[in-house]
Amino acid sequence: MNIIRHDMGPRFSEMVTVDLGAARLLYLSGQVAENPSLDITGQMREILRHIDRLLAMQGATKKDLVSVTIYLRTVGDYAAMNSVWDEWVPAGHTPARATVGAKLIDSEYRVEIQATAAIGPAP
Repeated sequence: MNIIRHDMGPRFSEMVTVDLGAARLLYLSGQVAENPSLDITGQMREILRHIDRLLAMQGATKKDLVSVTIYLRTVGDYAAMNSVWDEWVPAGHTPARATVGAKLIDSEYRVEIQATAAIGPAP
């Protein structure tokens, strides 16, 4: 087994890859919008683009997601969040998902997304 930490900071890594030989697990830390002044749909689109980029670093795509947790500042954003999510997530490849109302670390953040993906062995 090999554990690789990507963009490691003093408190967390942006993504951690666990190479199990026959498969790799990618753990993405909680992703928030770079521009927190955006509304919920803008923040969602920004976060999902960032998740796409992180997955691509390891040759993965959103089809490889197996679990996602979405934290919403207010459950009143649930429908708007889902409208963006539904455009992004590929039909037939929906991951297990939980959505939670949560007090986020910065009051401007409307949403935070944590994800796990599973892919084949390293080339």
